[in-house]
Amino acid sequence: MFIPLSVLLAAACLVPAIAKLRSHPKMLASASHFGVPWSRYQLIGVAELAAAGGVVIGLFSVSLGLAAASGMALLLLGALTAHLRAGDDLKHAAPALLTLGISLAYLSAGLMR
Repeated sequence: MFIPLSVLLAAACLVPAIAKLRSHPKMLASASHFGVPWSRYQLIGVAELAAAGGVVIGLFSVSLGLAAASGMALLLLGALTAHLRAGDDLKHAAPALLTLGISLAYLSAGLMR
């Protein structure tokens, strides 16, 4: 169960990271929606990219994977807070909520290894 969760979490971190780092129009709109300067919003993409790498490394060093997933979970709690402050409904917060769930499942599976 740990390897599929690793792949899923790495992808869930990598896709938005690439979108932010490549200045995808939806990401530009999100930064504006949340009132976050673009340069700071791109730093979230750097953190997501680091988390993806950490989760992949976690296949060989579980402790590093757990650290990466923990950081990603904290980042996602921040994202959910931003959605709440912006008055977003569940539909808009769902990707962050889903990825948080994957992160927590990964952490649970990793701790049982």
